[in-house]
Amino acid sequence: MEYNDRHPMEESEKMQNEQYNEIDCNSDLSKKLKEYDIKLLKSMKGFGKTMILWLVSKERTHGYELMTKINQISPSAEEPVRGPSKVYPVLHDLEKAGLIEGTWEAHGKRKVKYYEITEEGIATLKRIKKVFSCHKIPILEEFWRDMLSKKE
Repeated sequence: MEYNDRHPMEESEKMQNEQYNEIDCNSDLSKKLKEYDIKLLKSMKGFGKTMILWLVSKERTHGYELMTKINQISPSAEEPVRGPSKVYPVLHDLEKAGLIEGTWEAHGKRKVKYYEITEEGIATLKRIKKVFSCHKIPILEEFWRDMLSKKE
């Protein structure tokens, strides 16, 4: 993927909105989802992959930068949430699935692999968002409201 100043989410907005609108909350959503979408939605393991895909969609980034952002949510500096043994296999999996694309760049004597979201990655995030918007479960809404609340 060639790097430019335009955000990938903006570039494909019109095309992706057409696909997004094809998914109807009243129909059988599983018929409109792709295999990888279902994999991401099936378990809590998919949450980490979805979060990493979402972070890559926000800006062109590399693995160490992703680990830093993810570990900001850790309540303890001694216990990181995600290390290289967790993040890099997810990045490779997302790249193999065609949801992100990596390019190597030289930084001094080192090479760093930068990741960008692909059109398919953008479409996957939009389908997952649609599934969540169609299946709002009161207990999950309450859980996230409580967990994210500043009140004790």
